[in-house]
Amino acid sequence: MPSFSTSLSGLNANSLALSVIANNLANLNTIAYKGMTPIFRDLFYQQVGSNGAGDPLQVGVGSMMSSIASPFTPGNIDSTGVPTDCAIQGNGFFLVDNDGMRSYTRAGNFTIDADGRLVNDDGAFVLGYQAVNGVISPSQTLGPLSIASGQMSPPQATSNVSLSMNLDASAAVNGSFSTPVAVFDSLGTSHVLTFTFTKSAANTWDYQITVPAEDVGATGNPVAVSSGSLTFDGSGRLTTPAADVAGIAVNNLADGADPMSLTWNLYDDNSSPIVTQVAGPSATSTTRQDGFSSGTLRDYSITGDGVINGVLSNGQTLALGQIALATFPNPQGLMRNGANGFLASLSAGLPNVGAPGTGGRGTLMGGALESSNVDIAREFAQLITAQRGYQANARAITTADEVTQEAINLKR
Repeated sequence: MPSFSTSLSGLNANSLALSVIANNLANLNTIAYKGMTPIFRDLFYQQVGSNGAGDPLQVGVGSMMSSIASPFTPGNIDSTGVPTDCAIQGNGFFLVDNDGMRSYTRAGNFTIDADGRLVNDDGAFVLGYQAVNGVISPSQTLGPLSIASGQMSPPQATSNVSLSMNLDASAAVNGSFSTPVAVFDSLGTSHVLTFTFTKSAANTWDYQITVPAEDVGATGNPVAVSSGSLTFDGSGRLTTPAADVAGIAVNNLADGADPMSLTWNLYDDNSSPIVTQVAGPSATSTTRQDGFSSGTLRDYSITGDGVINGVLSNGQTLALGQIALATFPNPQGLMRNGANGFLASLSAGLPNVGAPGTGGRGTLMGGALESSNVDIAREFAQLITAQRGYQANARAITTADEVTQEAINLKR
């Protein structure tokens, strides 16, 4: 009797549905897990005749599971405070390479291996664009990302110095004021330049910039590297020099560094003077310079565009690399590979790889992980439905057995 096979197909379909739901519940706390939804369809139909109107009389022969959908709805983002953890906000997958086998994942629980490379918990390399001297090129090819602790960055010689300051307009002639500024040479050695201002007349101050004699291989008094005059109008506004003072040279540095060529910035970006002369104590509010010594990597963080920024011991921030993301025309077509991984397939289409936040790819959140998107209430509701479906088909088989038994008993 066809009722046996029809009900058996229902048993098989609902049994598979129970397996899918059980797997979802088992992965309720799996990082970035995407729940699966069983979808049924009916099988073919047998035509047993037609009615007087010519309408077909058809009898179905059961059901089957037609597909298992994988809704890639986002899970909750949970902060972990671990700098290598990373969550995707929006579309995309991380790319990882395990001995030449590339796979894709939403799970961003990464660590650093013994060689300083960013890996997932299976030891697969996280792929991205490695920075060269702090610069990330969009034309680079994908490769493993390295975050080696203790790596050094070269120093940068100071080329610009600025002092936001006031000179006391009520000071007596020959009154003076000095302020120091630390600068760096090409080897990262610090030197202190002393700016000394002496009032020579009303609204006029002479300046001299000196460096310690031992810094330039000399002895005795500090060595002058630049001098000149500052002139102010009746409102205390700087009028001369009318531009920044360039070409301040510090030569013959004792540590063997290249000669320094400095520019003293007297004006801000809006061409307004940052040195004033009004009645009030002579004082320097801020000093700025653009040099720094060499530094070693102490910490790092991941930004929204996937850039791994290293924090160096010299206070500078250096780009170490950028994590790449891939999107697919049909993510439903990806093949699950276990361990939170997916494999590309013809159904999924070709991956579109690039930087986070571009080309429809999502952004990243460092120090956080994406949770599973499994809704436990929905899964329990589906569990009840699948259980009832299994019970109903089992009861149909029991009923078919009883009917068959009655047919056998007809001979008595």
